[in-house]
Amino acid sequence: MKWKGRRASTNVEDRRGRGGKTLVGGGIGGLVIVVIVMLLGGDPTDLLNNTADVNPDSAVPYEETEADRELAEFVSVVLADTEDVWTDIFNENGLDYKEPTLVLYTDSVQSACGLSSSAVGPFYCPGDQKLYIDLNFYNELQNQFQAPGDFAMAYVIAHEVGHHVQTLLGTSDETMPLRQQLSEEEFNKYLVRFELQADYYAGVWAHHAENMNVLEEGDLEEALNAASAVGDDTIQKKAQGYVVPETFTHGTSEQRKKWFYKGFETGTIAGGDTFEAVSFSENRKVALLN
Repeated sequence: MKWKGRRASTNVEDRRGRGGKTLVGGGIGGLVIVVIVMLLGGDPTDLLNNTADVNPDSAVPYEETEADRELAEFVSVVLADTEDVWTDIFNENGLDYKEPTLVLYTDSVQSACGLSSSAVGPFYCPGDQKLYIDLNFYNELQNQFQAPGDFAMAYVIAHEVGHHVQTLLGTSDETMPLRQQLSEEEFNKYLVRFELQADYYAGVWAHHAENMNVLEEGDLEEALNAASAVGDDTIQKKAQGYVVPETFTHGTSEQRKKWFYKGFETGTIAGGDTFEAVSFSENRKVALLN
């Protein structure tokens, strides 16, 4: 992605080195479960019962490396691009786009959704309309998930911004209350569609990024590879050797690739009704721009 020398967002809050370490219960197995449930946009409040030894007021020694500085600059440029794209799309539909804030942190962070560990991966909190990311996730994306490339990381940011779009459009308010009304298995079906819609919105952003002539050869493949790498079936198969479809919360690798690519092809917000495949009662239909 062509990003150097371009506008960086001012909506970045740097909290690196400010929080205490967070220990997630369950050891390595617990971390795998966390990744399956939370990676790329899950609800961080679900993890609060599994955290311990959290002290957000303690300082963690942190010294920014050159690589860290460059990565922080990169994600701020990606965020700026999402601001430009979604502001235009909202304006075209007679709406105002409220820009989210991106919070950089190390180890653990306090948000309106509670205390969370970097083990949860990047997440969006609708309570404060902020995106949270430990930049070390870039290394995990390359090494653990075999999804290298800067545009793989751009996809992650764009997905979380997709959740912000859902918040602004009221989709989050329509979907999340169903958690208290449905069984876990039934709610998971809605959650999968919710996450796939964020993938679609990430694709919409990528479509406009291509029109801005900032994509380079191989960028689209990097994003599709990242979407595939974080599919529920792929993660579960690596973690335990088999998949349990009723526990899926983000969608299969093929579904995630499909919806990202659909957004990339169309470039419009109206094509992202992932909920159409789920039976909604009239009072539970998610509002979308048409």
